[in-house]
Amino acid sequence: MSGLKLIFERRSPMFNKILLATDGSENAAQALKYAKYLAQCHNAQVFIVYVFPKVPDFLGEPGYSNALAKNIARGEETIAGLVRQLQDAGLEVKSEVLEGPPADAILRVADVRQCDLIVMGNRGHGQVSSLLVGSVSHKVIAHAKVPVLIARSVEEESAA
Repeated sequence: MSGLKLIFERRSPMFNKILLATDGSENAAQALKYAKYLAQCHNAQVFIVYVFPKVPDFLGEPGYSNALAKNIARGEETIAGLVRQLQDAGLEVKSEVLEGPPADAILRVADVRQCDLIVMGNRGHGQVSSLLVGSVSHKVIAHAKVPVLIARSVEEESAA
């Protein structure tokens, strides 16, 4: 050779912070697999967010407080298993349960936590569900400042 040296540039990880949005569905379980794999590849921190719709004010007390407590408990229960799985894989994980419009909350967390990637499931319904993106997924894709990975369930993948 003519004295040329091949030098490999060490690049920083593509993703440092990954946001995993979950609702406990099968599609969200698929999203966990992708988030875990990518986080391991890039040694990234994972933020898990579970968002439930706003509890109606018209429920009054104690109905409002009971409904809010149930939604928070459901979210914490859903997240607990995911946190364990990711921590067992040696990943740094933070999580939160939020109330509000899901897409808006996901976008806000991604922005505040400075996430590099959003990973979430698709919840399309009906006969053409494999062709459509769920409304929450669609809004996140349309407004996210970072890449969005949409995971489909195994059944959706095999039907496509």
